[in-house]
Amino acid sequence: MKKLISKIMDHPSNSEYTQKGYKPLFSIHKQSCIVLIGQAPGIRAQEADTPWSDPSGQKLQEWLGITPEQFYDHKTIALVPMDFYYPGKGKTGDLPPRKDFAAMWHPQVFAAMPNLELKILIGQYSQNYYLLNRKKTLTETVKNYKEYIKDGFFPIPHPSPRNNIWLKKNPWFEQEVVPELQKIIKYSLKN
Repeated sequence: MKKLISKIMDHPSNSEYTQKGYKPLFSIHKQSCIVLIGQAPGIRAQEADTPWSDPSGQKLQEWLGITPEQFYDHKTIALVPMDFYYPGKGKTGDLPPRKDFAAMWHPQVFAAMPNLELKILIGQYSQNYYLLNRKKTLTETVKNYKEYIKDGFFPIPHPSPRNNIWLKKNPWFEQEVVPELQKIIKYSLKN
């Protein structure tokens, strides 16, 4: 793990972040059986050196039906965003993760976790990258989550407060999908 972190930090594409004193923000363990694949750390998470240390992280823990202790127990749950660094501020929110980052680093990160059973794809960036047969919209992809479970994927929306409008328009997500997700998480954590 230390070698991989050094390799990421030493890569020229990450020198700007390394110079600021930022470490790549992801958490894995060789025993992890679940991985949460988000977009990229927010500035608060990057500065705190703790993934999902914001209201989005609290909402995500609620959806998963787990405690903060379980959420940050990397022996079972790994946290691997599409980019390990805060990408900066855009016009309407944070910039998207860098396009080539996951292709460069995810294979190496996932190779270190041979026990992975479930990849929870949080938001459009991870779904666009990992689901070759995704639907036209995030809403349709999430609505059809059962199609992806057999391949070890579970697509969900991003838990950002910015998505509260989406949640109000799509109450089926918290009424139907979240309980199914919680059942799968509970089963995975027991085994």
